Amino acid sequence: MGVTYANSLKDQRMTDVLNAIDAQSSPGYMEFCTSSYGTVLVTVPFQKPSFSEASQAITALGVPLSGVAANAGTVAIARVKDGSGNVVISGLTVGTSGTDIVLNATAISASQDLSLFSMTLTHG
Repeated sequence: MGVTYANSLKDQRMTDVLNAIDAQSSPGYMEFCTSSYGTVLVTVPFQKPSFSEASQAITALGVPLSGVAANAGTVAIARVKDGSGNVVISGLTVGTSGTDIVLNATAISASQDLSLFSMTLTHG
């Protein structure tokens, strides 16, 4: 049997995550990268505040959000950083199905736009 947390603790944890993303004066952002974070392909900035929290989940505000690819490659993993570049969330898998982040295609061309139309992260 797995560990179970009280919903109030899950809410607090997710609030702590969104506060960490928004802790700096500059807005946080998401990086879409090749495997093992070898190359950052696209950076998508969040608005500030970045997320709202409800029912043990945080949901991105201001969507759609977009970024332009600085490099070409295949997206495999993503991470969220605060406005100073500190990693807040890492290990987000990226693919065309069955992953944390689902894209219509993982091959990214330089100067390609990438848009987030919705984003919700839930407490595990």
